[in-house]
Amino acid sequence: MNNLIYLIIDSARYDHFCRAKTPVMDRLGRVEKRYSFAGWTSPSHFVYLMGLTPHLSPVGVFASEIYKLDYQKWASRIGVKKTTMAEFVPEFSLPRFLKKLGYATHAKVSMPIINPRTILSQYFDSYRLMDRYDNFPGMIDEIGFTGGAPSFYFLNLGEAHYPYRISKEELPPLEGEQGVFKRIDDRFMGAPSCADEQMAERYFNVGHLNRFREKQIESIEYIDGQIERLLNKCPAGTHLIVTSDHGELFGEAGYFGHGPIMHEKVFEVPYLEASL
Repeated sequence: MNNLIYLIIDSARYDHFCRAKTPVMDRLGRVEKRYSFAGWTSPSHFVYLMGLTPHLSPVGVFASEIYKLDYQKWASRIGVKKTTMAEFVPEFSLPRFLKKLGYATHAKVSMPIINPRTILSQYFDSYRLMDRYDNFPGMIDEIGFTGGAPSFYFLNLGEAHYPYRISKEELPPLEGEQGVFKRIDDRFMGAPSCADEQMAERYFNVGHLNRFREKQIESIEYIDGQIERLLNKCPAGTHLIVTSDHGELFGEAGYFGHGPIMHEKVFEVPYLEASL
């Protein structure tokens, strides 16, 4: 059976992914525009851990059939003869399904909102919240493959999520939903406190939003460079899925962020799948 890596670049929207220079991922195959089932980190990751992937929104078919087809694709992804939706019942859990097949299951996440105390950590042999948002390199350092049981790695990357910490530049602090994340950081990771709402409002302008947009694109490019290191550790036959949990708004229609927002850019995500 194939080793499997399911990599989610948190908040990376599709058009920003396309603007980024990603020579490493370009070698792996064509990036598709797909659609997330949700516009927020927790529910999106829950769906992915059910064994589903971002959907194509096809017309002319009965919608529920799409789930069945997605479950059937795990056969080619992991290198078995056949998989069906029924094999995921009753848990509807990808790590549980893989454990029954003999996989070692591991998760490494960047977002405190999906920390190990959440229900998402079920059925993993290990589930680790990284020490900071921008530690994809640390994840890669900890990943290892043995000659025994195949491995499943579920990775949530924070580099493309505000505040884009790969940058030395001190970006303006923001409140609202992003402030919620930063307050969670305070509890779990000891991050500095958020600025008050008046300061956030002062920074909520077109110039800063455009800068945030460029920083997300730069962050995706940084991730692409790190993926080269990841690929160098992967044995032949490893299957890789790269996607995002949702997009991000940078002032379009008066929105910034994601979550309680119904806008196409929140739901458009990149999707790349390859066997190494």
